[in-house]
Amino acid sequence: MIPKTSIEKQLTALSSSLAPITPEMQSWAEKNIFLKWAVLSRGKFYCLECAHSWKPDNVSACSKFTNCTACKGKLKMQSCNQVHFKEIEYFSILETCAGYQVVRIIIAYKHMKKNFAPTYFCKEVMQHWISQKGEVRSLSISTNVFSNAIDAWKFYSPLEIKPKDFFRNAKYYINPYKVYPKMKVLPILKRNGFKSSVYDIAPHLLFSSLLADPIAETLLKAKQQNLLQYYLGASRQRVKYNWQAVKTAIRNSYKITDVQIWEDYLELLRYFKKDLSCPAYVCPENLSMAHDHLVQKKRELLRKKKLQDLRLEIEKAQKRYASDKKRFFGLFFKEKELSISVIENVKDFMQEGDDLGHCVFTNEYYDRKDSLILSAKMAEKSVETIEISLSRMEILQCRGIKNNASKHHERILSLMSKNLYQIKARMKQKHKKV
Repeated sequence: MIPKTSIEKQLTALSSSLAPITPEMQSWAEKNIFLKWAVLSRGKFYCLECAHSWKPDNVSACSKFTNCTACKGKLKMQSCNQVHFKEIEYFSILETCAGYQVVRIIIAYKHMKKNFAPTYFCKEVMQHWISQKGEVRSLSISTNVFSNAIDAWKFYSPLEIKPKDFFRNAKYYINPYKVYPKMKVLPILKRNGFKSSVYDIAPHLLFSSLLADPIAETLLKAKQQNLLQYYLGASRQRVKYNWQAVKTAIRNSYKITDVQIWEDYLELLRYFKKDLSCPAYVCPENLSMAHDHLVQKKRELLRKKKLQDLRLEIEKAQKRYASDKKRFFGLFFKEKELSISVIENVKDFMQEGDDLGHCVFTNEYYDRKDSLILSAKMAEKSVETIEISLSRMEILQCRGIKNNASKHHERILSLMSKNLYQIKARMKQKHKKV
């Protein structure tokens, strides 16, 4: 994009004046952001870090990790044996320039091969320029628009200013794995609570929020890191709506371990018309137990309704639900005995909630416009319930009995991630019909 406004021209000129990535920064990245790998090939272990190979005494004892006998490094085992291996990570560099906070995003590649030392490649792909009012303008190199990946960078292209609505682009939300420790930040950010850690939040999102949003500043100063991560990262968060309860938790130094469960718990407190400024309600010692108690209590109240009233309620909800989500009905993913399918009937939401002891029915997840709810089953028995965000096409929740992860959790997440494209395809079909 050709810079047109005075701000865009200024940022383009300032960007070209920044110093290039130094060898010291690249050396730090090579040592700190990548794992050390090993591979098992023909009965021998190959260290992909120092090119050493040796024959182990017991292969089965090293299924996940092993130690190199030469460099003494702890190595993670590659799951498959192949000729070339590659690892990709992002890191960021924090600088200041002309009153702006600059977040530079660098992609780093580690290329590995048996019997050879690894080689590295680093390239700056994005810059976020943040004013002292919290406004963000970004520069980025181009990407291959025909690729399925959002970060298929064209490394030969220059950094170009992006339009103001770049924050809607998925590339804007790339969160670097680590931040270079020698950082320069604006004094106003230190005043607003920033010290040295970004708490696994994309630095430009954290900085812009600290400069423009008093809620983010309050959460950081109150050391509510979990709540801050959820507030800035979750697509379906209600921190502003629950601010009264949040202030109660802050005043009582209450640490929220699972923010999603806590927000569901607050909805249940509202249902029973409890005072959200009372610490006895808002700050339970055992959040999971308090949540499950209210879920059970609400479920019992619902069941006390007349059967006909409940049927009429489900029939009305079913019409709304089918109207909103009918295009997703029939989606079914299977891997051996594990299967995942869209929940198609509101009465099945009730059954799912009863089987797994969570609030997917009592909190009316079937009425959430941006959510798609699926059930994961093993041998036709429900083991986890999955919530997908339709706007961001990401997994919001995946919970089993009493909101805990089942032993099949990783397999379910993997199978679901592989098939998100099918949900996206159904979304596109709907748009074409419209």
